[in-house]
Amino acid sequence: QVQLQESGPGLVKPSQTLSLTCTVSGGSITTNYYYWSWIRQPPGKGLEWMGAIAYSGSTYYSPSLKSRTSISRDTSKNQFTLQLSSVTPEDTAVYYCARDDTGWGLDYWGQGTQVTVSS
Repeated sequence: QVQLQESGPGLVKPSQTLSLTCTVSGGSITTNYYYWSWIRQPPGKGLEWMGAIAYSGSTYYSPSLKSRTSISRDTSKNQFTLQLSSVTPEDTAVYYCARDDTGWGLDYWGQGTQVTVSS
């Protein structure tokens, strides 16, 4: 069974960089043809897809966040990471990592982790 788990600090100061890691077990992040995504949900709002890294290492980003977002991976640890720079309180949200099974959808999700941007 594929499992994903987010980790990282729950509190980030404004203007700093938010960094989260997703650890994947039960499946390889290099397996064709899966994509590994970050999604967030601000309080009282809907889900927002942020970006993804493909099995090949190619990255894709939401246009609204592309300038501030970087997704990378460590294949030896079967992990992928999210970096969101220049954060503001509006970036406060529950952050999820998830697998995208191309042609089907987001089939496996982490439990989510709360990140608060505050001084």
